[in-house]
Amino acid sequence: MTYEEIIERLYELQDEDKITFKKQKFGVIANNSLGIYHKDLKELAKEIGRNNMLAIKLFDSGIYEARLLCSKIFSPKSITEDLMEKWVKTFENWEICDSFCMGIFAKSDLALLKLLEWTERKPEFEKRAGFAIMAAYCMADKKSDNELFEQFFPILKREANDERLYVKKAVNWALRNIGKRNIDLNKRAIEVAEEIVEFESASAKWIAKNALTELRKKNKRMSDYPRAIYRKK
Repeated sequence: MTYEEIIERLYELQDEDKITFKKQKFGVIANNSLGIYHKDLKELAKEIGRNNMLAIKLFDSGIYEARLLCSKIFSPKSITEDLMEKWVKTFENWEICDSFCMGIFAKSDLALLKLLEWTERKPEFEKRAGFAIMAAYCMADKKSDNELFEQFFPILKREANDERLYVKKAVNWALRNIGKRNIDLNKRAIEVAEEIVEFESASAKWIAKNALTELRKKNKRMSDYPRAIYRKK
């Protein structure tokens, strides 16, 4: 499928009502949006397959859904630091931020480097990207030991006072996902959340209370990564 054919398909899927719905329901505000749901973009991505050059061209079109499509057809192992920096600076809402972080960045060889850098950034969606990578990396990396993920706790505590909606939600997301990685990290995440809940800021208290509610559930979904260790227990 050519670039021109893909753009034509996107315009065929255009629906202004969906733009309004996503704004009202999910708070997604995007420039140059056509109003196309992820499920439709996923179907289109399956037809296209992995194609890095085409993905870059789609991103550079400036069409919002073409950029979302880019996140679904670009190969994570091919990403460069320059491209990551170029793309993260354009993120304008949580949807596109998370699409790239989950679809490409967290699966790349640069995931750890960028989550450490970006969690210190000032712009809201650049900082969110750092924590979105952290949250997704908990499931993308199935082999690393607990020590790697325990290094994230001080970062979560450091940024728990950020009152911005999409930062605090991402901090919470990362804390919950670390706590769902295995039973030992679940205990540690609960301990960290109990420390954060004592912070004075409303943001920190929300992050911790929400995480504790989920991490303490008896029927919570729990992984057992790295499986080689937890299968022996």
